[in-house]
Amino acid sequence: MKVLPTKIPDVYLFEPTVFGDDRGFFYESFSKQAFEKLTGIETDFVQDNHSKSAKGVLRGLHYQIKQSQGKLVRVCSGEVLDVAVDLRKSSPTFGQWEGVLLSAENKRQLWVPEGFAHGFVVMSDTAEFLYKTTNYYAPEFERCISWNDGSLAIDWQYDGNPLVSDKDANGVTFIEADLFE
Repeated sequence: MKVLPTKIPDVYLFEPTVFGDDRGFFYESFSKQAFEKLTGIETDFVQDNHSKSAKGVLRGLHYQIKQSQGKLVRVCSGEVLDVAVDLRKSSPTFGQWEGVLLSAENKRQLWVPEGFAHGFVVMSDTAEFLYKTTNYYAPEFERCISWNDGSLAIDWQYDGNPLVSDKDANGVTFIEADLFE
């Protein structure tokens, strides 16, 4: 496995070593030892989540203000544009975002650290999205920033109007958001 650079130093993009032949493929999707060696981050994942969404579904930008979650995300079917936004006021990349294409084909994974908002939009007909979290889901601490906030100017690379939940349609602006120190 190797780490590819992103414009936000604390966000890591992983590219696995894939072993394939005419029978199919194999790759190690997670190794605690390799993750810690490549990132210097010691963490324990406590929850795995799996969602399936149709083309044009946009989920996010979500985060938990308490019980913050680090997320290791990947796609096992289809393709998404995955976005992480730095909400840490003390960070040199505060307010910046990183967007990467994750797909079943490229098998890449993105590490979204605690203190970041996260979202994705489905680019393929459907996509199955998998993610490990460092803390449990706590709806009372969940927050949502508007996916189309003008001050963030995220390029979702999606033509048309994405399909969003009521919660996501009513997200607050970045300026109004609860942030991390």
